[in-house]
Amino acid sequence: MDSESFLRERLIDVGVDLVKSEGSASLGLREIARRAGVSHGAPRRYFPTHHALLSSIAQRGFQELGSKCAAAVAGAPSPRAQLRAVAGAYIGYALECHGMFELMFRHDLLDSERHASGERRLRESSLPQFERIVALVARCRAEQEAAPDSSTPPAVTAAALWANLHGIAHLWARGSIQLALGDEPSADATADQRLDRLIATALDAHLGPVAA
Repeated sequence: MDSESFLRERLIDVGVDLVKSEGSASLGLREIARRAGVSHGAPRRYFPTHHALLSSIAQRGFQELGSKCAAAVAGAPSPRAQLRAVAGAYIGYALECHGMFELMFRHDLLDSERHASGERRLRESSLPQFERIVALVARCRAEQEAAPDSSTPPAVTAAALWANLHGIAHLWARGSIQLALGDEPSADATADQRLDRLIATALDAHLGPVAA
């Protein structure tokens, strides 16, 4: 790797560490440059806009999420089990890397033409994650004799399920679901078990319950 490429990757690495430790609001150009040990104007040599750097940082998040989802489905025996594994990996990543997760779904980065400047657009990293869910929903439908709202396109069902999972992650991270359900540490299930129940309920709502 040449020195130019090394410094570009160094700026992204610093941004990734910063967003994971201090949140997306911490990602100023000057702070990233300071932590990378370069002048405050150096990032402009590699990223024409602040958005271009933020998009490159967020792409790392989608790469990490994609790897976690791929690993999660490796041992899952059926499309339904794979979808449940992807859902668990998705929510798990959201809770583990909340700042990165927030950055990844900023609309101004996802749907940005003017900030692309020759860089790979962020939506080109995000859409494959959604397409993975659509494909699994379609496979689940194919294995079910009677799925609820089977006339609804798989993409629409996948979008509703995705919104459901995203909402679970968002509300759980803030303690809202725990407050609403009255979940206490002394309850009969661990946090992971309660989250798994929520995921199973979301799948049942959008795909129908698993046949006995």
